[in-house]
Amino acid sequence: MTLSMLAADVPHQVISILSEEGINDLRPAQEKAITAGLLRGKSLLICTPTASGKTLIAELGATKTILSKKGKVIYIVPLVALATEKAKEFRRRWGAMFRVALSVGDFDSADPRLADYDLIICTAEKLDSLLRHHAPWLSQVSLMVVDEIHLLNDVSRGPTLEILITLLRQLLPQIQIIGLSATIGNPKELADWLDATLVDDNWRPIPLHKGVYYDGAIEFKDRR
Repeated sequence: MTLSMLAADVPHQVISILSEEGINDLRPAQEKAITAGLLRGKSLLICTPTASGKTLIAELGATKTILSKKGKVIYIVPLVALATEKAKEFRRRWGAMFRVALSVGDFDSADPRLADYDLIICTAEKLDSLLRHHAPWLSQVSLMVVDEIHLLNDVSRGPTLEILITLLRQLLPQIQIIGLSATIGNPKELADWLDATLVDDNWRPIPLHKGVYYDGAIEFKDRR
């Protein structure tokens, strides 16, 4: 599937920007996500290998939501460093089309400035603070992206992330959720809990070879 085939559903500005960056063909997981209803507001759990194109799936959903004026997008990441990296990249790519905010500090504020932004990148801890401070703009959120969603199983971060997802689904029953991960042990169960469609794919841009290194040589046991 090519990007040009999505002209009826994806804003032309988005296709133009991606084409200028050399992105013209969709990867397998991206095509599966489109077919599963990504651009129709369906919640999805994306479980595919590293570098298989998960972030672009989230970007397509986010740009569709924002440019169609459906509401704001929250993009949750586990680490401040990753949030900073995503904000820099999204501002570079999409900054001329909508406003991107980075919100990772000051846990004792509703951060009212965020009301003026379309895409808000934050950590789970920051979103927890925003919910506890009843940030009024949260009612405008239509899409929540959860990067590294397998951290629901993490003993330190998991409970906070689980509560956040649960609360937002209660506050915003129509919210679209896109979960991203390369390592989920129970993807079907998690997709059912999210009331989402599972997009599972094994394609990776560089083949993965497993082997045993011994005495200066590698003996490959299998290839995929």
